[in-house]
Amino acid sequence: MSFQITIQPSGRSFTVNPDQFILASGISQGIGLPYGCKDGACGSCKCKKISGSVEHGPHQSKALSAEEEENGFVLTCCAKPLSDVVLESKQVTEAGAFPIKKMPSRVMALEKLSHDVMRVKLQLPANDVVQYHAGQYVEFLLRDGARRAYSMGNAPHTLDAAAPMIELHIRHMPGGKFTDHVFGAMKEKEILRIEGPYGSFYLRESDKPIVMLASGTGFAPIKALIEHMQFKNITRPTVLYWGGRRPEDLYLDAWVKERLAEMPNLKYVPVVSDALPEDAWTGRTGFVHQAVLDDLADLNGHQVYACGAPIVVDSAQRDFVAQRGLPSDEFYADSFTTEADKA
Repeated sequence: MSFQITIQPSGRSFTVNPDQFILASGISQGIGLPYGCKDGACGSCKCKKISGSVEHGPHQSKALSAEEEENGFVLTCCAKPLSDVVLESKQVTEAGAFPIKKMPSRVMALEKLSHDVMRVKLQLPANDVVQYHAGQYVEFLLRDGARRAYSMGNAPHTLDAAAPMIELHIRHMPGGKFTDHVFGAMKEKEILRIEGPYGSFYLRESDKPIVMLASGTGFAPIKALIEHMQFKNITRPTVLYWGGRRPEDLYLDAWVKERLAEMPNLKYVPVVSDALPEDAWTGRTGFVHQAVLDDLADLNGHQVYACGAPIVVDSAQRDFVAQRGLPSDEFYADSFTTEADKA
């Protein structure tokens, strides 16, 4: 027995067995449902339930509160259907999402961009090139079955057909099973298995001005978006707010400034929260999402693309909608949920 899940207003539908999660079934059938962590921790997959009933597995209250659940919201990553279900998700539009593939990858370059950020360049198989939207991510499949997700830091048009290569920006989490290896024993030519593309973070068609908000390595998918916009000659007014604790956390600041010279519609506001006297920082200080609130009195006509630490993404979503009139369905995010966050 299986149940039918229908997504409005697109009208797209798929089937789910009672022992399956709605999100996983939708992804496997090419339905572009929004999601982030897939572990009930970030809330990116939250949808409004129009009809039907579901049963939720374990999840964090910040992702779906008891009140939200009572009001008919569903976390598709950890919800199993008890009947046919109709959900509302304006993000589900296109048919034929890029296929998700497992593939080997070879480490081609390791470059320290700061004391705790490594740019890892991975070569992918040339005979089976992965397709992805700028902003999406891949997952490393570790030997013990664990997974670690990282966004592509380069847009798909940069892939060389003969030797396709993606770049990832990996922050060292001391004690982290995967990042300790990246910053320790990992060597060029090492083979790693990856799977992707995943994620619903990519540029939507619109003529609205854009606010990009990044904290730390949340800049990786934003970098891919900027490359994509430059390649496609998308000239929508765009302002990037990039925040870090110290100036060195803005590890590709020079790259952004080079783009400013080439993209007249792009503006850049770097923000540092914990500058020390020796940093000689003369730019903006404080929390990066607060800088947006300080600069923009009305976000009603904007789209926002936010990436990075969950506290930054969550604060931005809450305050931009409540205080600046941003339509809730024009906030697109990829919350970088760590294993510690999930625990």
